[in-house]
Amino acid sequence: MQRTLSIAPMMDCTDRHYRYFMRLITRHTLLYTEMVTQDAILHGDREKLLGFTPVESPLALQLGGSDPKKLADCARIGEQWGYDEINLNVGCPSDRVQAGRFGACLMKEPLLVSECLAAMRAAVKIPVTIKTRIGVDDQDSYEALCEFIRAIIQSGVQVIVVHARKAWLQGLSPRQNREVPPLRYDLVYQLKQEFPDLTLVINGGIETLEAIDSHLAQVDGVMLGRAAYNDPYLFAAADASYYQDHSVPRTREQVVEAMLPYIDQHLARGGRLHQITRHMVGLYHGVDGARVWRRWLSTECVKSGADARVLRKILTSA
Repeated sequence: MQRTLSIAPMMDCTDRHYRYFMRLITRHTLLYTEMVTQDAILHGDREKLLGFTPVESPLALQLGGSDPKKLADCARIGEQWGYDEINLNVGCPSDRVQAGRFGACLMKEPLLVSECLAAMRAAVKIPVTIKTRIGVDDQDSYEALCEFIRAIIQSGVQVIVVHARKAWLQGLSPRQNREVPPLRYDLVYQLKQEFPDLTLVINGGIETLEAIDSHLAQVDGVMLGRAAYNDPYLFAAADASYYQDHSVPRTREQVVEAMLPYIDQHLARGGRLHQITRHMVGLYHGVDGARVWRRWLSTECVKSGADARVLRKILTSA
């Protein structure tokens, strides 16, 4: 599977509506679910947690957990549901995640991480990957990072996504953990030199096509997070630039038009317009009319009974 470009798993962002929307902009960029915990999958509503449409592929399921058997069971379930990849979260620093003994705190338990990954790999035929940080708390030396990477390699996992910041488990919010710790791209580049056979994907603070190109000169893939959510049309150039697909991309207006049947179906099932349009607020980022578009979606689409006519109206008035 090509993983030159991917969009990061983001809580409350990369749900199935966002992914469908992004597939209208880029056909090939690898997409991820929000993180789903092992116990939620084993005991919760799987259609709600795991359901997706085939158009969203290639699509990876990100898991949160630290129990090898449970994670193996979840990986098997994810494969049965049709996901193309299973990814283990070892990067999220939130209090809730720490309380459940998963996410970034697992960087302090490399042998457990290796055991989890090995169990997941043994359970499925699709790729198992990991998303991690460059360090956690005071465990932030390059030597400690290499030790952690070696534990991952012992599991047989060959694809590692590295958020080029360390995580502070106390004193910083999840948002601050995405912004305050300094970016150390150089450490990720150094890892690629140290472990040339690994497929290394870099993540953190990447916002432009120029930055993507610069990183691809050093590593195997680039993952964008908030930039992909705040400026989704940035990916209109992705298929031609990175996947040799020179199909003419949809215009922004064509993207909105293509969303309308999907919106109608969602509303017919009892959904609300805002559940979809909240992901579309950044579509006109950086172009004339962006402010009008954002205001319209944030005021009109949240009203009771709002339907696709709200979007048709702004398209015809633009």
